Amino acid sequence: MAAALLATTAAVALVGGCGSSGGKGDGNPLAPGKAAAGKVVVGSNNFPESTLLADIYGEALKAKGLTVSYKPNIGSRETTYGLIKNGSLTVIPEYNGALLAYLDPKATPASADATDSAAAAKLDPSLQLLRHSAAEDKDALVINQGTAAKYHLTADSSIADLASAAHELVLGGSPEFQTRQQGVVGLKSVYGLDFKSFKALDAGGPLSQSALKNDDVQAADLFTTDFTIAKEKFLTLKDPKNLFGFQNVVPLVRKDDLSTEGVDALNAVSAKLDTTTLLDLDTKVQADKKDPLDVATEWLKSVGLS
Repeated sequence: MAAALLATTAAVALVGGCGSSGGKGDGNPLAPGKAAAGKVVVGSNNFPESTLLADIYGEALKAKGLTVSYKPNIGSRETTYGLIKNGSLTVIPEYNGALLAYLDPKATPASADATDSAAAAKLDPSLQLLRHSAAEDKDALVINQGTAAKYHLTADSSIADLASAAHELVLGGSPEFQTRQQGVVGLKSVYGLDFKSFKALDAGGPLSQSALKNDDVQAADLFTTDFTIAKEKFLTLKDPKNLFGFQNVVPLVRKDDLSTEGVDALNAVSAKLDTTTLLDLDTKVQADKKDPLDVATEWLKSVGLS
């Protein structure tokens, strides 16, 4: 999912102008060179959520007395993974399932822990995944307010609860969503959903959001931390059979370049961060246009981590 997320949100990052620590990064994020001894360099990929998470990690480390600098908005995983491997970065926020797909495209883990283990087995020996958070950013089946009300669906409802009504509904998503197991194929085979029709839109972007809002489609493939879910009061249906896999936010770090205090600080962040919280924080940055550093420090203070 995160590969698609990078593609669909890179433009948002450029428009929103979100920069780690208010844009106070250490010059060119692609500049070579290992981080100085005792200094933690926190990087981020080039989309707003990654920038926000990097600020959360960096400020949590600062609260424990570590010296931190930022290299924000670097680019895609193909670039950032190489930079953390060569020591230019010390920490970067990752998504366990997307990282595993990058390292081993054929892997099909059955749990979040199994995803971590499979990814860890493929990591460069200098790197380590810390504790993953409950927060996930992945594909989700989302319905609009009218559909939820009509079929008496609530925040506790799952995808399976839509099975009896699906034949009356139009589903929207990217063209490839129609042929994927983690899409229309799986919604039918795993959950028994057989929709009235499918409308080709985009990968969780503005076309899908608008079509769902305007009831051109009654259900759509969006991403779990899309701020429009909260803004438009859409309902995300639970996925108890894990059709959409595991995409937990997790710190990726260099083993020898982060102290025990730093590891503990990042694990403490993961223990507090869930999807509902991440969605709320994303909304503050992307919809309300708040500075990600301010959002990060405010949240850390609210949960006792700064």
